[in-house]
Amino acid sequence: MKRVAYSLIAAAITLALTGCDGDEGEQGQAGPVGEVGTPGVDGSNGTDGVDGENGVDGSNGGSGLTRLATVPAGAEVTGIFLSEMGDLFFNVQHPSDTNTATDNVNNKVINRGTVGVLRGINFNNLPKNIVSSPVPESDFERQVVISAVGEYQILGQTGDTYSELGDNGLAGGLGVHYGINNNQKILENNNPDFNGFIASGENEGYLFTNWESYPGGVSRLKMSKSAQGAWSVTDAMMIDFDGVKGTAANCFGSVSPWGTPLTSEEWIVNSTVDSTTDASWNDPADTATDGIEALTAPDFPNPYRYGYTAEIKNPTTDTPDVVKHFTIGRYEHENSVVMPDRRTVYSSQDDTGGVMFKFIADQPEDLSAGTLYGAKLTQDVGLNEPTVTGFDVEWVELATSTNANIETWISEYDNITSDDYVEGKTSYMSMADVQAWANGDATYPAEADGGSPVTAGKPMDNRAAFLESRQAARLKGATAEWRKLEGISINHDRVLEAITGQDMIADEVVNKAYMYIGIADLDNTMIDDEGDIQLSSRVKDCGGVYRAHIDSNYSLTRIEPVVMGATYRSTLNGAERCDVDQLSQPDNVIVMRDGRIIIGEDGFQENNTLWMYDPKSK
Repeated sequence: MKRVAYSLIAAAITLALTGCDGDEGEQGQAGPVGEVGTPGVDGSNGTDGVDGENGVDGSNGGSGLTRLATVPAGAEVTGIFLSEMGDLFFNVQHPSDTNTATDNVNNKVINRGTVGVLRGINFNNLPKNIVSSPVPESDFERQVVISAVGEYQILGQTGDTYSELGDNGLAGGLGVHYGINNNQKILENNNPDFNGFIASGENEGYLFTNWESYPGGVSRLKMSKSAQGAWSVTDAMMIDFDGVKGTAANCFGSVSPWGTPLTSEEWIVNSTVDSTTDASWNDPADTATDGIEALTAPDFPNPYRYGYTAEIKNPTTDTPDVVKHFTIGRYEHENSVVMPDRRTVYSSQDDTGGVMFKFIADQPEDLSAGTLYGAKLTQDVGLNEPTVTGFDVEWVELATSTNANIETWISEYDNITSDDYVEGKTSYMSMADVQAWANGDATYPAEADGGSPVTAGKPMDNRAAFLESRQAARLKGATAEWRKLEGISINHDRVLEAITGQDMIADEVVNKAYMYIGIADLDNTMIDDEGDIQLSSRVKDCGGVYRAHIDSNYSLTRIEPVVMGATYRSTLNGAERCDVDQLSQPDNVIVMRDGRIIIGEDGFQENNTLWMYDPKSK
């Protein structure tokens, strides 16, 4: 989940008037040989001409990108979140454990997962002429956060206990995960991801942070800000997910319009027809699930209890409640964003062959019941260059259901263990099951015909749409060809003004609504010359950012490129493959009130970058 400098070009034309020589003196009276008079004095120089006008300012390296900050070696930029007060939070995910430099702001070494904020600057009033931070050159610069504006204040690092807070501290450690039943320590998580801040008063509130691993979690820090912009943590806790059998791979997220964090479970989907390996979830030889098995031990985990968007309700109370919204579908969730109608939710699937999903709730502010859709793309005719090629969007309806109804289907798989594993078969839903659903068959196939043991021969239902959402969407005609479909984001007030006409943004009339989309890789299924997406491989792993048009019904109708990485240089190694002064695998993106976007990199660079880009510069 990565750099460029502004240059000012000024030209002036100066006109100089040169003085004329004086006239010669008069000739003497006629004589035999009259003397020539003395030459006259030279005339004075003419006045200088008027200065020419200054030239037009140059663009920032020709790209419109501003490097806001760089993170230490080994890290990616995650957790970008802009509060309503203008505070910009972001994290340093998995920095190198060999970093040893002590930074000048916090007097700390950044070699663990780090949560922080740029203090002393209000990003809601950020000037347009920010000068980029430098590309790190010294060993010290490569091991710390360097910013163009503000100072990066560390709020917490993996394992911090906040012992100075007494009973309000976190004895188990920040980002540390334990077994549900045995309370045994499983891992210290160095992967802080999404941040979401919920204000509880002026200059105070709660910061929620995802921790992305197997298992995962969400932390909550209660904080206050001084008049000088420095933050203090006053209470720390890890959110309790035990009631929903734990959580895993908590990647990006968002805060709903009604003030609840939404956390996305990503790379937990490795079980059945969606597995990218031959191993199945309950194969004793499959070590990929060891972390989840440790989480639920001695019980064996049910794969269909993971891979969803979870909502943290009553988030500022002593005991927040967690609800997993099975209705939004099960897949590698990168992010879910709720539109201002408080019913429409868009979700991105971060994987090869991924789908863009839409969910429309039956009632506002209640995601427990509604209809799931998959996006069908039509690429612009005659184009394949990533910087100019867009896609029209239609929506394929998959199914309608409720959390409660889907829960009954999920529970049917609770008692499956590794003892039930049979090589070459699945204990869970099979591809034949999903195909039968897509065909509209009345019953599930028998085991002899490829059906799974749980549903063989039973009446058909809609579980495929919610438990195996990617394959269900693909078989119904949705486009399952995205590669690394990453963070998606809107600015709520800009979209609300564009759709309803309400005056939400001062000093600007907003008449177009967009959702921005980060793409880390334009690779594999996006450049294979097959299907709905057939782009050239020029940009490839350098990635880019798209935006989607939002119509008056909050439906996405078209996706178009905004800014792309430079040409991918496959013959080079490491960081050199993508230009250090352009995007390199953008992972998450947020939208500022003035329409500029902030982009976090998860790329090849030694020091990944937090960028700012103005779409109006195009």
